[in-house]
Amino acid sequence: MAIVNSDIETEYQSRIDAMLPKERVARSLAMFQWMREMIGRQVRQEAAANGDLPLTDEQLKWQCALRMYGAEPAIVALIERRQKDVSC
Repeated sequence: MAIVNSDIETEYQSRIDAMLPKERVARSLAMFQWMREMIGRQVRQEAAANGDLPLTDEQLKWQCALRMYGAEPAIVALIERRQKDVSC
């Protein structure tokens, strides 16, 4: 018998529901960190492919933030102001 998508979603939800609140928060933080690392790798690969100089950790942090929050104009403006303060 093949597992259908709704069975997987039901199982996932039941496991999430069984977690303690602190476990859910820890899981969310881990997933957020994983996403930032993935975006960071993409940013570094694209910079290298373009022949750009390697990014500092601070520059990378703000480039990742732009990717993550790029749909929010107010956040983008804040990030761009902060990037001006980061030495190249």
